[in-house]
Amino acid sequence: MGAPSARALPSEVILGFDKLLAFPNPVNEVSARLVAGGVVLLTVTAIVTGQLWITVLIAYGFVARVLAGPTLSPLGLLVTKVITPRLPVAPRYVPGPPKRFAQGIGAVISIAAAVLTLALQMNAAAYAFLGILIAAATLEAVFAFCVGCWAFGFLMRVGLIPDAVCEQCSDVSARPVHP
Repeated sequence: MGAPSARALPSEVILGFDKLLAFPNPVNEVSARLVAGGVVLLTVTAIVTGQLWITVLIAYGFVARVLAGPTLSPLGLLVTKVITPRLPVAPRYVPGPPKRFAQGIGAVISIAAAVLTLALQMNAAAYAFLGILIAAATLEAVFAFCVGCWAFGFLMRVGLIPDAVCEQCSDVSARPVHP
């Protein structure tokens, strides 16, 4: 199991949470783009069919990916364990912290959509949040432009996120957005 990190709590070491709740760094951008495509498909399905309960599944996926990368996310596992390995495409690794930040933004937006529709019956507002998800996930899936990563880079440049959070990506905006 290797030596535990200096910051690991005894319960994390004993129960293996230090590995379970770890976000990958680096992240295979091919897999990230495929997950984004899955988010687009799920979100469009929820809107087109009017089955807004699917928003809960979308929100769960984002929260799971924030906490543990693909480990607890059915969509993440499908992409990383089944789809990506079968593609004739070389992996393209990018820093993990901006991707985790992007998943966090997706979690906030999808949780807001779920609460708006299921708890408050404010479907029009929920559709607006789902539209934002579709736009951002489409940019990632189709054009390899990660809105959350761009925001992460901006926040690093203005000093709200310390360079130590992601030393290899302190200037994410300088990286190419296309593979």
